[in-house]
Amino acid sequence: MSSKRARPEPAVPSPGPRPVSSGGPSFAVAFGGGGARGLAHIHVIEALDELGIRPVVIAGSSIGAIMGAGMACGMTGQDIRDHARKVLASRAEVAGRVWRARPASFGEMMEGGLRLGQFNVERILQSFLPDRLPATFEELSTPLRVLATDYFGHRQAVFQTGELRSALAASAAIPALFRPVRRDGRLLIDGGIYNPVPFDLIENDADLLIAIDVVGAPTLSPRRPPSAVDLMFGSTQLMMQSITALKLQHKRPHIFLKPPVSRFRVLDFLKIDAVLAETASIKDELKRAVEKEVARYEKRHPRVIA
Repeated sequence: MSSKRARPEPAVPSPGPRPVSSGGPSFAVAFGGGGARGLAHIHVIEALDELGIRPVVIAGSSIGAIMGAGMACGMTGQDIRDHARKVLASRAEVAGRVWRARPASFGEMMEGGLRLGQFNVERILQSFLPDRLPATFEELSTPLRVLATDYFGHRQAVFQTGELRSALAASAAIPALFRPVRRDGRLLIDGGIYNPVPFDLIENDADLLIAIDVVGAPTLSPRRPPSAVDLMFGSTQLMMQSITALKLQHKRPHIFLKPPVSRFRVLDFLKIDAVLAETASIKDELKRAVEKEVARYEKRHPRVIA
């Protein structure tokens, strides 16, 4: 008898959801705002890639608009993951990019008055966005709708044509942290303030609608009471949750998912690995939900084979 041990048979991976056929339903995707919590959108984009789903239209608020722009320009989920990990690799990397985004002159710094603690979000984004992102909406391979808040107009502002990066900056201009963005005669701030998960912008544009909510909620810390900053951002979370809850009473997307992001803060971008690890389950959750909704759709709309 040979003294050599028999090698174990290699494990056979369990089959996942079937890729969606090209003749199946069309999809629209809405990516919600939530700062660093929106890194969870990377899993969503990767899941759609693996299912062979290319949305016919994308909408996004704040970080969701930025992630949506990456997908709309043809980046895969892996592309976006690689870029995010590159630019958020370390404190030194992030600090260097923020430093390069500083005002070019004293005059530029003083433009509009001295605003301590408010960064120019357009310059910050320019330093972090991927080079392959085009200059205009028209150059995107998938239609994109970016949601910002018109501060003095008291309403949402939707961008889908013209210059792209200023629209993304406006959508991500978190009050008190970033300066508002001026465009088309309007003063614009974070889109999540008015519409945290803008699925209503695209609800009639595809057969199936997917919406991803990464707002999260304030969580109790046993170590310390919430600071003034925690209270400010936490109060905003509660407000955004109430807006979304009210919208869901009137219209619910076919798939509405909320990754477990509450333990992360809005600026926890350096915790990218922790965010991705914590929210990895959303990938399979989305795949199962898509398979279920596609089956329902095909039952209602049986295909006729010639």
